[in-house]
Amino acid sequence: MVSLPAVSLPSPADTFDFGRRLARLLRPGDLLVLTGPLGAGKTALAQGIGAGLEVPGRVVSPTFVIARVHLGGRIPLVHVDAYRLGSLAEVDDLDLDVELADSVTVVEWGAGLVEQLTEARLRIEISRQPDSEAREVRLIPEGGDWAARLATLQASGEPTAH
Repeated sequence: MVSLPAVSLPSPADTFDFGRRLARLLRPGDLLVLTGPLGAGKTALAQGIGAGLEVPGRVVSPTFVIARVHLGGRIPLVHVDAYRLGSLAEVDDLDLDVELADSVTVVEWGAGLVEQLTEARLRIEISRQPDSEAREVRLIPEGGDWAARLATLQASGEPTAH
């Protein structure tokens, strides 16, 4: 498994913008698994992805409804919060695999629960600096052509990694 250099994002607005830039690489069938503690910026990143996919309306946390589908953009966005899901069976009950082929699926708190949905996915680890708005994002391609796609993002000069 390849991990790219971490990306520093000084503010929530930078996290949103990073999601918007990342959306340029996305295509139907992509699965993104977001990990990080509460307040790390998972939803801000998902909002940026939604903006980059041009989905209408505001992308809000699906914490209480578990999954929201945003139609009408360049590619539909399925935004899932798996925080309250405790098992693979509960994930299967959501029928995400039905939506997966035609959408970009972003799952917050999905590590260990959703990997069986596809052979290839992008794991995004987000951490927040203590007493700061700064975040650090690590992109970890898992299978497929993710590593090559992410290399094109880095080659474009965006985002700045250290």
